[in-house]
Amino acid sequence: MAKVAALIVAAGRGKRFGGDMPKQYLSLGGRSILRHSLARFTAHPDVRWTRAVIHGDDRDLYDGAAKGLATLLEPCPGGAERQDSVRLGLESLEEFAPDYVLIHDGARPLVDSALIDRVISALDDHVGVIPALPVADTLKRGTDGLISGTVDRANLWRAQTPQGFRFKEILAAHRAAAGQVLTDDAAVLEAAGGTVALVEGAEDNTKVTTPGDLDRAERLFRGPGEPRVGSGFDVHRLGSGDFVTLCGIQIPHTHGLIGHSDADVPMHALTDALLGTINAGDIGRHFPPSDMRWKGADSSIFLAHAGNLVAALGGRIQNVDITIMCEQPKVGPHRARMSARLAEILRIPGSRVAVKATTTEELGFTGRGEGIAAQATALVTLPY
Repeated sequence: MAKVAALIVAAGRGKRFGGDMPKQYLSLGGRSILRHSLARFTAHPDVRWTRAVIHGDDRDLYDGAAKGLATLLEPCPGGAERQDSVRLGLESLEEFAPDYVLIHDGARPLVDSALIDRVISALDDHVGVIPALPVADTLKRGTDGLISGTVDRANLWRAQTPQGFRFKEILAAHRAAAGQVLTDDAAVLEAAGGTVALVEGAEDNTKVTTPGDLDRAERLFRGPGEPRVGSGFDVHRLGSGDFVTLCGIQIPHTHGLIGHSDADVPMHALTDALLGTINAGDIGRHFPPSDMRWKGADSSIFLAHAGNLVAALGGRIQNVDITIMCEQPKVGPHRARMSARLAEILRIPGSRVAVKATTTEELGFTGRGEGIAAQATALVTLPY
């Protein structure tokens, strides 16, 4: 799988917006515009590194916006122009040797994971890719308040971000373009002789440039929230041992569960359910079993990570529901402690956590006592 980095450009002063504070730090739905942008990329399962490029005077503002987003790299200081900032940001990522890089405007807070998917996928076949929307309105050229001509809108597109590139090529193109003034990163690659492909953009992926843009974005956050349902399923074998860990509770048993981590089956299923509500892949993409850091790890790390990703996107966990499938051990005596532990990890009331158990009437691998299975469902509301 390609190694993907995201560079969030947020060093601008927002002169067109006006006001004393750079627009990327203004509030949108109770969180800064920049935080929304950062959270989208840190939550995406295919983005390995996320770094912001910021103005040197904005470190305190940035720290407030980025608080709690633990997977972020340290921010990089920007330059005099946007083009300088992007080049400096790209050079700061060189040590990680990413295959692809996504360059995104920090003032585009409503980018969605499906759009990010489209850009990354297209980079398998193209050196550069941008999301864009076809121009639908009639275009006029004006001089001194009067129409001086009509522009043919055929083959015209409105460019958006994130613009994606193969890392080595866009870094070389930016270095070659130093001192020039080009309108976006696609233009930088074009100037170096590169070809840039188009993928479908999204109407909501608007850039906050004026107070009116912020008002339109704010209206998306004033409703009751959009409900999202996610599901998860997991299985682990039983082997040697004298206890199993279920929902963070160690229960004495004649066998133990086998897994790369602590093999907490229901917690793994619930982690996948929560990741599903925000289209953030599965537990294996965030915590691959090939990574020895997670050998024997407490699965509460995985569940807390999923809960934090939901919260970073402004989401609220409404309820979670788990069913554990096994003949033994008996879950009933431990159910209250299980619910309390899950609620503690997710920082939600215990009344929002349901833990149930069932047998398979001695049928199948669970009936034969070869393993334990669990399924989970989660309901989350997101602001947009």
